[in-house]
Amino acid sequence: MAAAPEPGEPGKGKPFKLLGILDVENIPCARDSVLYGSLGSVVAGLGHFLLTSRVRRSCDVGVGGFILVTLGCWFHCRYNYAKQRIQERIAREGIKNKILYESTHLDPERKQTNSDSSN
Repeated sequence: MAAAPEPGEPGKGKPFKLLGILDVENIPCARDSVLYGSLGSVVAGLGHFLLTSRVRRSCDVGVGGFILVTLGCWFHCRYNYAKQRIQERIAREGIKNKILYESTHLDPERKQTNSDSSN
């Protein structure tokens, strides 16, 4: 009997798609954004209903809350994700250059130690 697939592992089982287009498991930030958006929707709609007792307007506020919170979380998370990817790329290039230039005449650390020992 096969073990149950771990959540978040791409390629195992049928992926969960929201509205048939948004693959929540494989797109970074999608799951958190939708969850926070639904929580924002409930809070905004219920809060508006408790204050005004207007059902239709409260549903409209709930939908607006979902859209605003989902987009806000989406853009914030994607910005941080892109920033992290840029930092990883810079670190990867730095490590590659360190490996490439280590123990050669182009090594900046070697130049510093040679100039210090000659003084």
